[in-house]
Amino acid sequence: MDETSDEPPTSAVLLDNCHFSQVVFNNVEKFYVPGGDVTCYYTLTQNIVPRGKDWVGIFRVGWKTTREYYTFMWAPLPSDARSDTAVQQQIQFKAYYLPKDDEYYQFCYVDQDGVVRGASVPFQFRAETEDDILVVTTQGEVEEIELQNRNLHKENEELKASCASLQKQNIDLQEELNKTQELQNSLESLRCNTEKLELELNSLKKENKHLKELDDCREAELHQLKEQIQNVTSDKERLETRLKTALDRMDQLQSQVLNYEKEVENLSHMDRDKTEQLESLKEENRQLHVTRTQQKEQNKNLGRCMEYLKGSKAKRSLCLSCCLQNGQQQNRDLMKELEEQKRLFQILQAKKNEADEENQKLREENDRLLRHLSQEVSSFSVVSQAQAPIPASEVGGFLYGNPYSDFICNYFVLQVSIRKCPICNEVFPEDIETSQYEVHVQSHLLECPLCSETFEKSNKQVFDDHIFCHGLE
Repeated sequence: MDETSDEPPTSAVLLDNCHFSQVVFNNVEKFYVPGGDVTCYYTLTQNIVPRGKDWVGIFRVGWKTTREYYTFMWAPLPSDARSDTAVQQQIQFKAYYLPKDDEYYQFCYVDQDGVVRGASVPFQFRAETEDDILVVTTQGEVEEIELQNRNLHKENEELKASCASLQKQNIDLQEELNKTQELQNSLESLRCNTEKLELELNSLKKENKHLKELDDCREAELHQLKEQIQNVTSDKERLETRLKTALDRMDQLQSQVLNYEKEVENLSHMDRDKTEQLESLKEENRQLHVTRTQQKEQNKNLGRCMEYLKGSKAKRSLCLSCCLQNGQQQNRDLMKELEEQKRLFQILQAKKNEADEENQKLREENDRLLRHLSQEVSSFSVVSQAQAPIPASEVGGFLYGNPYSDFICNYFVLQVSIRKCPICNEVFPEDIETSQYEVHVQSHLLECPLCSETFEKSNKQVFDDHIFCHGLE
């Protein structure tokens, strides 16, 4: 075999796709003497482009594929590879690698794709015989030679028929080669499509994995939202309980306020009655003063009468004495009545002072209760808006409405009349316009664009969660 270690590129393709006319072998002998080197001469036509892995092999006649070579040599590249004309080349086969039998062989030029590009005429490896030496023979020998020539001619015709059969077989093999190449192209196309499908499958698997991860994240977020909703529901129930308690407390405070108002009204009536009594006593006291003044005048007149009547008769003196005693007794009675009126006036004055003090205490208690009530309602309204981001129609959970809604509305009317901000507790003057007060209160709030629910700006996270809940619906 060849002295090189590399195997030549071969193919299982049959002879149908071979092109024997692209390389032409020249000066091929009918036989070569065994034991000597063989030089192969061939011509590269302009229809072939020689490459580094092209080779020339010796094949036994009747071969089917290029794998059936006996020996080979690498075809040297021509010095002018770009020439458009035919190029003469030669290769020398060493005697050691040549066949030792007398079968028919031929040279074949095979490119690096394993396709035959040229083939020579058959030849043999045998020693020179006497038939090959020109001698002078007799007529009988000539006839015998002519017979041998006819036999050789007949054998040549048979070889030509065999060559024609080989060429036909070559054409068939070429067609099969074309079909095989088409199948190979289809196979390559299918492989490419398979690789593309595998890439798409891997991409879909990655996308599916990513979607599963997103689904897990969504489920975790949903579970967290459910927990938040449960917390909000519990806060709502707790606030409803607090609201009910606060409303009950408001009822009690309202009844107490009504009782206090009735007591204040009664005390006011009593105050007015006592004031009238005091005025009446003052009038009586004034009248008593007038009477006492008149009595003093009468006493003076009596003194003067006594001085005038000192020189009168005893009867007249006795009469005057009796009149004086009667006047003194009347004067003592009037003084006693005056003292009694003064004492009664002091008692009424003390009762009036006590009533005033009690009235003042009741007013202070009433103001304290009103302030406490306003603080409870204000804190409840702010907390319920901040921690229960649900539509206002569902707050409280009353089937037939809130029975204390009128009182709460009245309370907010009272708050508006006070002009006090329910969030920052800033107090406004009474002459401020309603629009300015509403703008100030609205500046503390965030309004949901979907359900018009309001939240304090300090509870921005609750407002964002409320908006996110709308997005999940």
